[in-house]
Amino acid sequence: MISFKWHNGFERLKMYNGFMGSLHFFQAALMLYVSKEALFPVTTNYLDFDSVARTAVPVRETLFELNLGPAVALFLFLSAIAHFTLILPKVYPWYIKNLKNHINVIRWYEYALSSSVMIVLIAILVGIYDFSTLLTLFGINAAMNLFGLLMEQMNQNKKEINWLPYIFGCIAGIIPWIVIFLHFQGAISSADVEVPSFVYWIVFSLFAVFNVFAINMFLQYKKIGPWKSYVFGEKVYILLSLVAKSLLAWQVWSGTLRGTDTSVSAIISHLSNLL
Repeated sequence: MISFKWHNGFERLKMYNGFMGSLHFFQAALMLYVSKEALFPVTTNYLDFDSVARTAVPVRETLFELNLGPAVALFLFLSAIAHFTLILPKVYPWYIKNLKNHINVIRWYEYALSSSVMIVLIAILVGIYDFSTLLTLFGINAAMNLFGLLMEQMNQNKKEINWLPYIFGCIAGIIPWIVIFLHFQGAISSADVEVPSFVYWIVFSLFAVFNVFAINMFLQYKKIGPWKSYVFGEKVYILLSLVAKSLLAWQVWSGTLRGTDTSVSAIISHLSNLL
């Protein structure tokens, strides 16, 4: 049962952020430690002129190879940094003051970076390797989160809620998923491609969790049930962030980054070495 203080008070918010930051940081460090190398090409496409055939021909070139292990650790580290920043002595009073005004600036900037890295990794796992496409997906997803920041900035101390930033954010947020599902469907339909089962789990589980963030904001502004307290919604955001990042991290690890020795004893050994 959720206590009254959990959804109304600021008493344990510093401890809550510190604990969640530690969980993110620990997972990021563990991810680097237990992951094998898994390189995926990031490519670019352009037209070249074939002087013999006297025609333009498409060319694909690999710009660089992305190692998934450090990329997964990156979005976990970004969340850890954000949580630890919020509990710094000079930042925490500012954080609480902002929460009382129904806004958390650092949350949205962190999400703009970390969830956009997550979208790029999901896109790569369904076969999107083009650098320009990945950069576009990153930018659109970042814009979605910045619309979330705008939603909070525009509706501080307002009796009548302006839903335009929320609507625009939802439009921006669905576009990367449309692209991902189109490529995913193409892979499923191809007779030459067998999509690994872990990719199915990643696509559908992360799509569901990403949408819960939007539902959380909706409930906050509609003031439904415990969401009448903005602090309750803040704590739900923090929990959702941990769930989403942990789901993606360990599903990617189980599918592509897991080494040859993945027994429970080996993982415990890794943990003891970290500690």
